[in-house]
Amino acid sequence: MNFLRQIFSSTSPEAMSAAKAKAQSIIEENAVAVFSKSYCPYCKASKNLLDDLGAKYFLIELDQVDDGAAIQSVLADISGQRTVPNIYIGQKHIGGNSDLQAKKGELKALLKEVGAV
Repeated sequence: MNFLRQIFSSTSPEAMSAAKAKAQSIIEENAVAVFSKSYCPYCKASKNLLDDLGAKYFLIELDQVDDGAAIQSVLADISGQRTVPNIYIGQKHIGGNSDLQAKKGELKALLKEVGAV
């Protein structure tokens, strides 16, 4: 836990502001946005479901970008959810993998509604 505090407390206010602007821009500019980590099995399950439905989505792997930790931190402020995957459809926070899987029946229609299929 101390390790995590060091990471987040060492992030400057400017970097956090830039990360918040980046996260909000990704959410606003994409019909579907998935904030993920490449090694996360829940993220993989979400991406597989979206892929199976032929969804077009913006994907950012937070473990593969320099500002990933800061973006993940500001997502907690934006959505109240810190964990990944953190999924938005039509600029609305869907939640994580279990939330996405629970919407499986209505997902195709929702994706069509926002122009993501």
